[in-house]
Amino acid sequence: MKKENSSFSENQKEMAECGLSFAVELLRGRWKINVLWGIHLGANRFGLLKRALPMISEKMLTQQLKSLEEDGLLIREDFKTVPPHVEYHLTEFGKKLAPTLQTLCNWGDELRESKKTALEV
Repeated sequence: MKKENSSFSENQKEMAECGLSFAVELLRGRWKINVLWGIHLGANRFGLLKRALPMISEKMLTQQLKSLEEDGLLIREDFKTVPPHVEYHLTEFGKKLAPTLQTLCNWGDELRESKKTALEV
């Protein structure tokens, strides 16, 4: 049980007021960004996402999808058919994040290449 007047709790409250801290906390975790990116690229069904992210377990993928839906970044569309047919789509907030993820992807590629080149010298 955390004390409500502890410095940790006060810091958490302050950080919640900062948009950057809020966004980073929302996207925290190993797979959330990758799941969002996969859906942005067109992998909108569970099986497609699993193939796009082969290292993620089915349990973890399910948890991340539920979490992203609760966070308002994904919409889960259940077609109520047998066999089950479910699709995931980005919400408007999820779509607004896509250009930022593309920029981050480009930045990561550039940094990785730079580090690789530096090691070769």
